[in-house]
Amino acid sequence: MGLNLKYANGQTPLDEEEKEGLKIKTITTQKELDEFEQLNIEKAVEWTIHANLKLEKILSEKYVKDLHKKMFDDVWKWAGEFRKSDKNIGIKWSQIPIELKNLMDDTKYWIENKTYPPEEISIRFKHRIVTIHCFPNGNGRHSRMMADIIIESLFGKEIFTWHQSNMVKADETRKNYITALREADNGNINPLIEFAKN
Repeated sequence: MGLNLKYANGQTPLDEEEKEGLKIKTITTQKELDEFEQLNIEKAVEWTIHANLKLEKILSEKYVKDLHKKMFDDVWKWAGEFRKSDKNIGIKWSQIPIELKNLMDDTKYWIENKTYPPEEISIRFKHRIVTIHCFPNGNGRHSRMMADIIIESLFGKEIFTWHQSNMVKADETRKNYITALREADNGNINPLIEFAKN
């Protein structure tokens, strides 16, 4: 039967090889996939709570990969592994490690020099990592969790609310989120910060 996925605006289609990485063969619809992924993500949230994470750990390639693995490992064989093909969005796959390191270095600089307020640092990180598009799938949810971890662990502030949505449904909230992302692409980060806080 195989996996029949319907993509919402802004979602990256999986190629056939990536679809082969599905661990739970009974999943055939987008709804079932979303439900299984959400259960997996809830386990990842548990893993991040009370982890007492330090800057050097969070801002590392290993942590970025480990978090994605924790979020999607029950569902995808390639969870926690950088993509190995180019997509409709994101940089060339071969550039991922370099661009991610640049992002980590920039973020450390922003934190050390208080270049931006904490919310803005967290959301700038989220926006850049989703633009890099490290993984075959789950980049949006992963980037939002990274922003939450940065704001909570590094700045001791409340996590973002993201409109109480995981943004997988193609509804008005997701539309507003995509619009805010496009604004950030054009250099205006404020709508994305506002979206994250509401």
